[in-house]
Amino acid sequence: MNTAELKQEASRWLERGHRAVLVQLRAVKGSTPRAAGTRMVVGCDSVLGTIGGGHLEWKAQATAQRLLDGSIDWPAPERIALGPTLGQCCGGSVELVFEALCEASIAAWKLPPMRFHLCLYGAGHVGQALVRLLHDLDVSIDWLDSREGAFLGLHSRPRLGLRTWVSDDLAADAVRSPPGAHHLVMTHHHGLDFEVVLKLLSRHDTGLVGLIGSKTKRAQFEHRLIERGIEATRVADLVCPIGAPGIEGKEPAVVAVAVAAQLLSLPATQQSQGCRLGSPRS
Repeated sequence: MNTAELKQEASRWLERGHRAVLVQLRAVKGSTPRAAGTRMVVGCDSVLGTIGGGHLEWKAQATAQRLLDGSIDWPAPERIALGPTLGQCCGGSVELVFEALCEASIAAWKLPPMRFHLCLYGAGHVGQALVRLLHDLDVSIDWLDSREGAFLGLHSRPRLGLRTWVSDDLAADAVRSPPGAHHLVMTHHHGLDFEVVLKLLSRHDTGLVGLIGSKTKRAQFEHRLIERGIEATRVADLVCPIGAPGIEGKEPAVVAVAVAAQLLSLPATQQSQGCRLGSPRS
């Protein structure tokens, strides 16, 4: 689960009266398994999230369990050197904080900024595989398709930050998409792909504009885009084929891995707030 879902589930535990300990890496220095602000929720018989695994997490869970059974008092925030204290090779240190799961600790839980906002056009096999890969990351996704029923059966794992809907004008949606968003165009029809790409390249405030397809498809699109008035320098921004280099294979899952790697290698963009393309239907 992503961070928003972790916080949501922790809130549900609180509403249900589950006793739990919130373990937080309040500060980090040097090389550490997770970043400052990372949280883990430890209950009597289950755990939500991770602070990085290994000896640090095992010790933190053991401390949380002893707090829950009342065998120890609540400790003060503790600075732990991972190498000398726990024998971990990271070499850094963390400040570990234990607190009871309560309304105040939930309210103080600030969500991290989104890595990026993605507009995904097309709910085919690659699109489905990509959304599954991105499920547990702190990214927001607008996922659109022009086909009625395109998203039926795809929500066995509902996800915060994912909006899906059927649109009768994907090109218009591309015009209204948030500034700075990344775009991946992989619809079921090359003509529709072209119209969406045309609108995206007509803008100069997008992140990545990626198009699924071969070098031949790119060459055809380049010629048509220039004919439609898109500057050659802007056409050169089109990423096609998509995917990080060196990952070979045409299976949807392999393509999705390559595309996810490419997206995560891009500079972080600020998620647009309060901007949506329309009303999602599912």
